[in-house]
Amino acid sequence: MSLRTLQSTGDLTGKTVLVRSDFNVPFSNAVIADDGRIRASLPTLEYLIRAGAAVIVMSHLGRPDGVVDSTWSLEPVARRLGELLTVPVHFARDTVGPDADARRRALVPGEVLVLENLRFDARETSAAESDRLEFATQLTTGVDLLVSDGFGVVHRKHASVYDAARIVPSSAGLLVATETDILHRLTTDAARPYTVVLGGSKVSDKLGVIEHLLPRIDRLLIGGGMVFTFLAAQGHRVGASLCEVDRLDTVRGYLETAQKLGVGVILPTDIVVANTFAADADVTVTSSDAMEDTPYGASGVGLDIGPDTSRRFADLIRSSRTVFWNGPMGVFEMAAFAAGTRAVATALTEMDGLGVVGGGDSAAAVRAFGFPDSSFGHISTGGGASLEFLEGKSLPGLEVLGW
Repeated sequence: MSLRTLQSTGDLTGKTVLVRSDFNVPFSNAVIADDGRIRASLPTLEYLIRAGAAVIVMSHLGRPDGVVDSTWSLEPVARRLGELLTVPVHFARDTVGPDADARRRALVPGEVLVLENLRFDARETSAAESDRLEFATQLTTGVDLLVSDGFGVVHRKHASVYDAARIVPSSAGLLVATETDILHRLTTDAARPYTVVLGGSKVSDKLGVIEHLLPRIDRLLIGGGMVFTFLAAQGHRVGASLCEVDRLDTVRGYLETAQKLGVGVILPTDIVVANTFAADADVTVTSSDAMEDTPYGASGVGLDIGPDTSRRFADLIRSSRTVFWNGPMGVFEMAAFAAGTRAVATALTEMDGLGVVGGGDSAAAVRAFGFPDSSFGHISTGGGASLEFLEGKSLPGLEVLGW
């Protein structure tokens, strides 16, 4: 496996370079709520600008499903990129139409052009290869090099990710190269003790990761909504908490496998239980094996790991040399259920080794808590892509770059 990298592309002076970034950022009241993915694109764009290239950037935003919808326009992203870069950043109101064509022709080295949302064109995500190739051919017209720098989409066989890289010379951007290197280390050469922390709502979202990583790790810490399927698999009653009954046998199998491998599976010993799913709910803390022995009975719902578990998880993280974390420990968006996730995030900033935040809700949580990205060893920009990589799956957007 040898990823084609940006540094191996030769002299880029005067060349037109098309960059596939991932600007799928969250918005709140029409304002960018987290510009982390935009900032993550800067090293590659600045590299190309310094190299004397004219840079065209493409990305998707949301799921407009082939319909032009101003709600999902990339214009606010282009404005933000212009604030972060020190060169002119232009915006085209289409991707392969007259405005994009005119602005491409007018673009000069050292300038940046952002195209409108790729997913306004249904061919970007089409299941038909002929449709994707047609769109990819239009996107790459007049382009000397394609740089793939949107790690959050490398698991998608989309026109801008996969097909375009088959048409023109292509390489990984600095972000994709870094993400690939770090995740590869997590599966092949991680320093020990190696701890994986998994949370989020559903066990089914993490089955592949658990199966692939169990033989490679020392400890598996489970929190979030998925923990209740683990607790139920051990015979505990979990009230009205989220529980995937159809996954109980699978979870029991993982627990048996972990025991045979000598991997410690650490489950919460206490849970924050509420009488309802609401920010102002009545709340109590109870033992994880007595969740229905509260005033709420069988209607109680677990929404965070408890304080004892938070301390234990933090201690185990701090004593590790490698940690991969994906998924919050509770409903961190509500203050009453954020303590567990905050404890995990804080411990990651205090460990001596490589702590990787696996994108998605985990990345959103650490930024919501006010942690700077530099506090962590690495924050992945691709939650889904990170998980599929760690499951051992082949990712089309990396395959096409030689991985």
